[in-house]
Amino acid sequence: MTPAPGPVRRWVLAARPRTLPAAAVPVVLGVALVRPAPVEWVNSLLCLVVALALQVGTNYANDFSDGVRGTDATRVGPFRLTASGLVAARRVRDAAWLTFALAAGSGLVLASRTSWWLVAIGASAVAAGWLYTGGPRPYGYLGLGELFVFVYFGLVATVGTAYVQHESIPARAWWLGAAAGAMACALLEANNLRDVEGDRAARKRTLAARLGRRRGAWLYGLWVAVVAIALVGAGELAAALVALVVYAPALRLAFSSRHGRELLALLRDSARAQLALGGVVAVLLATATYWG
Repeated sequence: MTPAPGPVRRWVLAARPRTLPAAAVPVVLGVALVRPAPVEWVNSLLCLVVALALQVGTNYANDFSDGVRGTDATRVGPFRLTASGLVAARRVRDAAWLTFALAAGSGLVLASRTSWWLVAIGASAVAAGWLYTGGPRPYGYLGLGELFVFVYFGLVATVGTAYVQHESIPARAWWLGAAAGAMACALLEANNLRDVEGDRAARKRTLAARLGRRRGAWLYGLWVAVVAIALVGAGELAAALVALVVYAPALRLAFSSRHGRELLALLRDSARAQLALGGVVAVLLATATYWG
């Protein structure tokens, strides 16, 4: 029997560190887009804090909501605070809102430095993070999770970061936002493919649960294809080719016959691919800016 994680480690595990590239990569891409003016580093750091806090807050909110609904009772994925019984549900709920408050506070400072329109966008992001699996009709249970992830961890994070540099939006920001959003959706799909059986039993109707394990693999492949297409649209053909290479291990695993716990490595491989590709694209953008 695996020993229970310690008091600190259990919170770290529940924050789901392997999902954090979904928050960091779009911010890095938005910063790397800046040319020829210098980067606004304070605004960039605030964007990163907002994105990471929203990601962790959403993870804690999902832990709480899925735990109290009983969805995590048969889950084979990462450690869950609420379902494990090691932490009271109300403490997990409070941790989610505390983390959302950090995102909101950082967002307010960012808005005061740029545009107050960001307050409305930030508020909608917090609401979307909570209602993903919370509230009376969580949209994550209806197969709409990919929409939230694509919009907020793709378009909003990338375009927003680019905007707060000098209050303008480079044309390529939308393409790169789409690429980042598709990477984040692939990360989500890695979770959902692993949990197909448990989600079906809990009546959590994610797209992967609706399609089933075998057909759901094509959904993962679709997001990887969108990543490559969006990078081509952004004028980064070399990066599109790199995308196919770095996602190859995850694609092989997604289209394998493995299921359930055997797919735990898919999240790891997807996170590594997103980090590697995000780094490559950022370097290419920064190099083009420097030499341009």
